[in-house]
Amino acid sequence: MSLHTASSPASGSKHRGYLARLTVISTLGGLLFGYDTGVISGALLYMQDSLNMSPVEEATVVSALLFPGAAVGALSGGRLADKLGRRGTLLVCALLFLLGAIGCAIAPTVGFMVAARVILGLGVGAAAVTCPLYLAEMAPAHLRGRMVTINELMIVTGQMLAFAINALLDAVIHDSEVWRIMLGIASIPAIALLIGMLALPESPRWFAIRDRLDDSRRILNLSRSPEEADFEYKEIVESANTARNERSSAWRDLKNNPWMRRLLWVGIGLAAAQQATGINTVNYYAPTILERSGLGVSASLVATIAVGVTSVLMTVLGIWLLGFVGRRRMLVIGFSGVVASQALLAVVFTLPQSDLVSYTILAAMMLFVAFVQCFIGTCVWLLLSEIFPLAIRGFAMGIAVFALWTVNAAISFLFPILVVALGSTGTFTVFVLVNIVSLIFVAKFVPETKGQSLEELEVHFRTGGIPIIVPPTVPGEKAVSL
Repeated sequence: MSLHTASSPASGSKHRGYLARLTVISTLGGLLFGYDTGVISGALLYMQDSLNMSPVEEATVVSALLFPGAAVGALSGGRLADKLGRRGTLLVCALLFLLGAIGCAIAPTVGFMVAARVILGLGVGAAAVTCPLYLAEMAPAHLRGRMVTINELMIVTGQMLAFAINALLDAVIHDSEVWRIMLGIASIPAIALLIGMLALPESPRWFAIRDRLDDSRRILNLSRSPEEADFEYKEIVESANTARNERSSAWRDLKNNPWMRRLLWVGIGLAAAQQATGINTVNYYAPTILERSGLGVSASLVATIAVGVTSVLMTVLGIWLLGFVGRRRMLVIGFSGVVASQALLAVVFTLPQSDLVSYTILAAMMLFVAFVQCFIGTCVWLLLSEIFPLAIRGFAMGIAVFALWTVNAAISFLFPILVVALGSTGTFTVFVLVNIVSLIFVAKFVPETKGQSLEELEVHFRTGGIPIIVPPTVPGEKAVSL
């Protein structure tokens, strides 16, 4: 069990304040992740005419951020996180976000826009790998779940801000070039991330695996009581020594350790399952879906804000639930709800077009988003930051997130094509079937990680255990069976 000792109120308040500042600054990468993926839904409505885009060019602009952008960014981000450190990689991400935002805002042609979106995607992919790793390695075990999932809250907050800013700019600026402002606003949080990360330290676990143990202990002292720092430092040193002894290349580690390969496959499966929910069909195409159902452009943009607000509120609820509910149970509830809400969407799309049907579609989309963000979005990123051993953590996280963005890009590119080929009802029926498979995968293969330190989890996995019991977080409390 992890050690939880009492510290003085002043000391505890100081540590909490430090961790809060660290969390807010580092998760600006998540805010940019959300804004850059969400803003394109509204900007597309204007870019189509301004840049004379064909349907294929439209799909390319949307998917370029995802593949090759975010997919390659995830692979390189995992490597960079191991070589440059978690902090150094987030600084690189901030520069990529800034360059990409400026490039998108000034793009004179579709080709230039695609290139700028690829640069943004590199930042999005690398940040998606590095920010959860950084938070997981900086957080005490009992705060890890909520600290890491703040990144998910920032992602959906970024998406909601994108939807709201799109609607506001549409209302106050009557200009076909307004999309340039929509895309350029992302440069502001990019500058804040760049400046903020310069003031934050490196992860103590990255210092430990580099044999910089004094630095590791110094960072622990910033956010733990002396007793907690002592206990965690001993765990980290033992884990780092094991990792250094095993460490050759990440590929060789995977070849020689079946338990590592098993965890990598679980991570890839989780990443793919999260995107296979189809959540980004809503994030990228919600205004388009609603406009085609009968609403006007402005009404569609305003209605999409409801989707963003739902994402934020349900993510907050999910973060709260993580303090009481195991990760596996959260995922099972989430995928069950996704299957039900997508089945509802499939049925509603068969109804004759009217304003009532349009708002019923919006309500069904909000229900779908609620289940994804509350139960799945919060848990998947958290689990990916927890399950991999220190020796390959950045590399394995990069592989899993590469799979996530590849599936995301494929679904985002194919969604408009599937709607034409199968109709909305047929498309969402396919999603229902896919998510039933994801539900079975989660129930059978995903481990429980709640309440254990990263080092304790690694010992479980190394010895062949896949914990499926939520351990007690208070001495004397009974473990909760899942």
